[in-house]
Amino acid sequence: MSGTLARLGVQGPEEAEIREFLSRLEGDGIETVRFLFSDQHGLLRGKALTVSAAESACRNGVTAPSSLLLKDTSHRTAFPVWDEDAGFGPGVMTGAGDILLVPDLSTYRRLPWSPHSAWVLCEVVQSDGTAIPFAPRTVLRDALARLHDRGIDMVCGLEVEFHIFAQSGVALTHEGGGMPGSPPHTAPLNHGYQLLTDTLYSEMEDLLDEIRRAAQAMGMPVRSIEVEFGPSQVEVTFDPAPAWTHAETMVMFRALAKQVCARRGLLASFMCRPIAPNIAASGWHLHQSLVDRETGRNLFTPETDTPSATASAWIAGLLDHAAECCLITTPTVNGYKRYQPHQLAPDRIQWGRDNKGAMLRALFQPGDAASRIENRVPEPAATPHYVMAAQILSGLSGLDRALVPPAPVERPYETDAPALPANLGAAIAAFDTGELFRNHPLRSYLATLKRAEWQRYLSALSEWEQREYLSAF
Repeated sequence: MSGTLARLGVQGPEEAEIREFLSRLEGDGIETVRFLFSDQHGLLRGKALTVSAAESACRNGVTAPSSLLLKDTSHRTAFPVWDEDAGFGPGVMTGAGDILLVPDLSTYRRLPWSPHSAWVLCEVVQSDGTAIPFAPRTVLRDALARLHDRGIDMVCGLEVEFHIFAQSGVALTHEGGGMPGSPPHTAPLNHGYQLLTDTLYSEMEDLLDEIRRAAQAMGMPVRSIEVEFGPSQVEVTFDPAPAWTHAETMVMFRALAKQVCARRGLLASFMCRPIAPNIAASGWHLHQSLVDRETGRNLFTPETDTPSATASAWIAGLLDHAAECCLITTPTVNGYKRYQPHQLAPDRIQWGRDNKGAMLRALFQPGDAASRIENRVPEPAATPHYVMAAQILSGLSGLDRALVPPAPVERPYETDAPALPANLGAAIAAFDTGELFRNHPLRSYLATLKRAEWQRYLSALSEWEQREYLSAF
């Protein structure tokens, strides 16, 4: 191998992989390859290279500004990159210098909605080849390594709720091009509150078919695509797969849905609770189980009506670290508006047996190889690699300490269980002072990003304030 990656000692594609990749590009008629990485918000960023530059990208990587990893949700850089030390040590991630994207050619996907283009997901490393310890892929890989050291794999299933809106009166203006830009005016595609109604599905079938077919063409194991509870709300579920696979699935599916809908003049939004009359909040329900790597046995399958020892300790670990992990599972100001009682969403830290009001829904049956835990806390805007890592590290904490959970709840909105953080500020405090990430580079990194977002929220004037005080005083 020759090129920058080999010189730096970075593990890039092998020679045979590169040859096969280039041949596939030619056979598929690809003109541009989008070399992308999942950023700290779970958004795909990167560069579109012409096919003639693809071989160089495989050997030398693709450069991108390091500040991409330092931006909050408004795309403002939240770290002092023009100082000698931006917060990572002198000269590290400063001056908006370059990072390197290292192609993972196993992630090659031709885009069904843009068949002359393809995606390739990448690792991100420093320009000298050293790892970036808070990069989403790195964080999840390190967590999985700890799980694998115990001879265990995690299997996940995804249930993803989101909205698809018509865009009404869309008008781009220079005034609206800020950080962030002005949101579009939207209208629902249906009136909703007709859960799983076939008539509504039929009305949306052409659009939902296009999304489903695109996901399936890209190798995503779609299980169902459903009309959800609220207006313009849908849910897509995916068959069980390894945690790594579904972290990538979630990142790609969100981008896929938005891009397919945008080409129809529609807006797909994974915002938890859009501001619109009669809207329903969306959640991301993450199913998880542990599998013995040697035997393939599901370690959550109980022998009796009592949860297995592994499942019991895993539940206890998830509960013990739930508050501090909310910054990861619910990383937006908006997501905390979903934690309302009697809304099929959790509002406190507890578990129940097949109870959709509890934070953790245990689905265990003796002899059932599909026995699993459903965590109902995450919002659809969460960063998938971070969420999976937080589940693993929390669960391992429970296993390492042989924790035992409290009794399951039957009436989840009438217990004295600890409440989930009430807002993003409380979640930042819990994360920053918690034990799980105390010595992890992610702690100060993520807390800095989210404090920038929270401070902007607190300093923004709202319509509520105008209505409350302008005439009264």
